Amino acid sequence: MTTPPTPPKPTGPTLEVPEGVEPQYVNLARIAHSPSDIVIDFAHLLPGEARAKIRSRVVMTPLSAKLLLKALAENISRYEAAFGEIHVPINSTLAENLFRPFQQPPPEPPKE
Repeated sequence: MTTPPTPPKPTGPTLEVPEGVEPQYVNLARIAHSPSDIVIDFAHLLPGEARAKIRSRVVMTPLSAKLLLKALAENISRYEAAFGEIHVPINSTLAENLFRPFQQPPPEPPKE
């Protein structure tokens, strides 16, 4: 008995990046929705500033947003498998963790 050949894995579309498109660093996302759309504003918030500059606005269907959520979860899982767990801070705001001054860990107590 022979096994049937495995079908070729489907490939995604070829993505073309238009000339002049530059990556944008963002550290804040605001998400809103209507019955038909999910809107994600990506922004860059500077430490000590009250206003953030929106760098990009993405509008997608709820289905596309759910597929994006699934793809992000899969990629984060692969990232953590390769580089270790990403620890999410608790009991504080994201801004406090992103923008507080870097603190050295406390020194270890002397061993007796």
